[in-house]
Amino acid sequence: MSEFDLIAHYFTRPDHSTPSVVLGIGDDCALLQPARHLQVISTDMLVEGRHFLAGANPFALGHKCLAVNLSDLAAMGAKPVGFTLALSLPSVDEAWLQGFSAGLFALADQHGCTLVGGDTTKGPLVICITVFGEVTAEGALRRDAAQAGDDLWVSGTLGDARLALAYRRGEIDQDSQSLALAAPRMDMPTPRVALGMALTGIARAAIDISDGLGGDLKHILSRSSVGATLNIDMLPAGPALATQSPDLRREYCLAGGDDYELCFTAPVAQRAAVLEAASSAQTAVTRIGQIDSVPGLRISDSEGRALTLSFPSFDHFTTP
Repeated sequence: MSEFDLIAHYFTRPDHSTPSVVLGIGDDCALLQPARHLQVISTDMLVEGRHFLAGANPFALGHKCLAVNLSDLAAMGAKPVGFTLALSLPSVDEAWLQGFSAGLFALADQHGCTLVGGDTTKGPLVICITVFGEVTAEGALRRDAAQAGDDLWVSGTLGDARLALAYRRGEIDQDSQSLALAAPRMDMPTPRVALGMALTGIARAAIDISDGLGGDLKHILSRSSVGATLNIDMLPAGPALATQSPDLRREYCLAGGDDYELCFTAPVAQRAAVLEAASSAQTAVTRIGQIDSVPGLRISDSEGRALTLSFPSFDHFTTP
């Protein structure tokens, strides 16, 4: 199978178009027709052995590689429009391509997101997606918009993806029942697109949690020139992680990574509106702290006692 046969067979869908996509796969460039909104663009690269384990299920991998990009759109409150796919493959494995493309397009169809182009080559397994979305200028959720006094919120639950990774790496004794419960959070995360869109005009700042809540939250604090006080015992542990020790729950909730939930700030006066937006998006949210004027992240327990904790978030160049 040649490169162009591969693209035509597994990734060309001429019957899948949207008003925003005038021309997709098959030409030198795609043609997009922007609405009267800002275009939102993000790129993520997934490398075998770094971002996913060798031998990962191809259907789940197809889902995840798009999900992590849609999560970036969610953090901006953006509506998905389309995406490109650059794929480096060790060989043409038709069974793998069938599963991968099926997982990719199943999630793309859920969000009306059209594949509009990309590239393929031979090499180590590397998947790179660039996603396009749109949002109104006044509705965009930005990292630099948090204000002192804002509530600090998080969506869904945290830590189960990190727990699944710990089981698979042999870092803790494997519990097959807990692994089965936690694994979907690592393998097929849910991008909170509906929640992000529902929060436009309500929330101020937002970020998706990919490298760990503590580290990702610091990006908001730095860009907004504010600080925060976070109650670590309010963090919503995933159902598998909730059965583990308090210390492990704290560590994986604060610095586990791969959660792809939203961390966002909103004015106190918007509490009811936040809960209504969460209900409309069918996504739970938890208030976990507040934004302060004093720079830095302060962590306390349920009794209000200050804690000194150091759980480094994931870093591509320093994390083993």
